[in-house]
Amino acid sequence: MATAICLSHRLGAAAVAAAAGGAILYQRTLATSGRGRGTQLAAIRQKISDPNAVVSSRTIQESALIRAKSTNPLDVLVIGGGATGCGVALDAATRGLRVGLVEREDFSSGTSSRSTKLIHGGVRYLEKDVFNLDYWQLSWYSMSLRNDLIAGPRLLHLCRYYSAQESSELFPTLARKGKDRNLKGMVVYYDGQMNDSRLNVGLACTATLAGAVVLNHAEVVSFLKDEVGERIIGARIRDNLSGKEFNSYAKVIVDATGPLCDSARKMANKDARSMISPSSGVHIVLPDYYSPEGMGLIVPKAKDGRVVFMLPWLGRTIAGTTDSNTHITLLPEPHEDEIQFILDAISDYLNVKWYMPIGNDPSAKNTESISRDRVVCEDHPGLVTITGGNMAEDAVNAAIKSGKLSPTNGWDPASFTVLAQQYVRMKKTQGGKVVPSVMDTAAAKHLSHAYGTLAEHVAAIAQNENLGKRLAHGYPFLEAEVAYCARNEYLGRALPRIIEILATEHKWDKSRMKQEFQKATKFLGTFKSAKNAQCHDGKHIW
Repeated sequence: MATAICLSHRLGAAAVAAAAGGAILYQRTLATSGRGRGTQLAAIRQKISDPNAVVSSRTIQESALIRAKSTNPLDVLVIGGGATGCGVALDAATRGLRVGLVEREDFSSGTSSRSTKLIHGGVRYLEKDVFNLDYWQLSWYSMSLRNDLIAGPRLLHLCRYYSAQESSELFPTLARKGKDRNLKGMVVYYDGQMNDSRLNVGLACTATLAGAVVLNHAEVVSFLKDEVGERIIGARIRDNLSGKEFNSYAKVIVDATGPLCDSARKMANKDARSMISPSSGVHIVLPDYYSPEGMGLIVPKAKDGRVVFMLPWLGRTIAGTTDSNTHITLLPEPHEDEIQFILDAISDYLNVKWYMPIGNDPSAKNTESISRDRVVCEDHPGLVTITGGNMAEDAVNAAIKSGKLSPTNGWDPASFTVLAQQYVRMKKTQGGKVVPSVMDTAAAKHLSHAYGTLAEHVAAIAQNENLGKRLAHGYPFLEAEVAYCARNEYLGRALPRIIEILATEHKWDKSRMKQEFQKATKFLGTFKSAKNAQCHDGKHIW
């Protein structure tokens, strides 16, 4: 029996707004504690939903962190600019707390941009949830069923079963006969996809509009402690672009560095016990025809019992993921055996063949059996660590308790049609001539989904500054996005044409352009196999 996923972009309002870089408006479950807080929250909502809102420059953000002195500290300083860290910053800022965030590299440069692009993230844990059931959660399950009834037509779709013949028609590359099994049919369920890196950047931008101070390429090099050396009261931060170091004070530090959280904990206490069992996952990219548009495939049980996905994404098919013990590195790279595992897992279910040339629970026996339950703890006064899950709210609750803090308290899915009707893409030809081109549906939808209420800013740049050309043939990404991100999202790295645009925006000389090219090349090199994999299906070798 095969299991297929029909994918939809009909996400919930909050999820879409975050992915689009627009506002995230939601009700707080924590009781407000001050007077007039409702007015303050309303002001925050109005600001982050304003399509003309502009994120402050990186220089201004850094200055704000420097101004956080011991006499006027931040409430919360978050370390880590991934999805969890930016989520913590946004959550805390919308509660009326003074928040700062620093990220050593760039927002979403690590794990948060390398997901399977699904909203849920829970199919692989379903079996464990059933056999390790928390019975007190049954009331929540009942509540969710009632919500489904209330949602009615807003639900994606109901699951259904397809026969073997119907399955082959819907998913042409699905094999009718396998080594030890024949196709009987498939069960289809519906889920949502997201652009994980845009979601992450959207959280960071929305957090700044809500009042948080966020700074990328800034690293915590040490913690500041009180006079008796017991409680952490701030951090020594280094700007990795300028090399400048400064102190920034906060009542509570939240460690949201993901797989690197033990490094921060041992910075506070060198004798702290490790709480991370690092594992790595790999995805591979295949041609589009291996997965029908809008439909993916789940291999429910590979040879070692793991779940493997095959999903359409950006005109290609991504397959994965592996789950292997690893050593933590800043630039992880895929291994040949991990790539081969994915190819073997999906080829058992498809009518294609592949070949490749040869060229935390420490007691758990394998990473597949490790629980991903989140952990929020304060094992050193003033330092709250969150790892193993994505519940930023829990980390903020712990920070409020630790620091005795006092909290306070749209996006339109059809907005792309406005872009398509009101804007054109002005682009330069190779001869330097400027010619107009339509803002086609693909480009308009991309801008709307990626930038939300700010999409018109990008469209205006494409029209008014002659940056409407696509960056790569076959993809909806526009040159205008590079200019926009350089001005509003601290974008500072990319390759040839992108670097040319960045050089214009940031006034880079040739030496700086060469330096950025080398950095970007090194980073992109981590997405390649050590040896070039070749796959053969009778028609294509790549």
